[in-house]
Amino acid sequence: MFIAMNRFKVKKGSEEDFEAVWLNREVHLHAVPGFVEFHMLRGPEKEEYRLYSSHTVWDSEAAFLDWTRSEAFRSAHRGAGDRKPLYLSHPEFEGFEVIQTVTREA
Repeated sequence: MFIAMNRFKVKKGSEEDFEAVWLNREVHLHAVPGFVEFHMLRGPEKEEYRLYSSHTVWDSEAAFLDWTRSEAFRSAHRGAGDRKPLYLSHPEFEGFEVIQTVTREA
């Protein structure tokens, strides 16, 4: 399993616009091979920004990389640079290979 994360430092006052972009976008992940689940996380508020993180779980790093080369990926990110700047800087990507998973017992 592989987890792909992007950390976004969203400018103060832009949180509502940022969340609207994510909550109202067309999702292209459902039919992508290897996709497991997606979470958009709202994190702590800092002096200059609010931290957000996208958290996508994949069957493998190869499945994630295949998606980044796909038309679905291009469609999902089309026009992202056309909006007013919502971030202090570019999102920071972090990729993780899962080495242990603990789940809630039934």
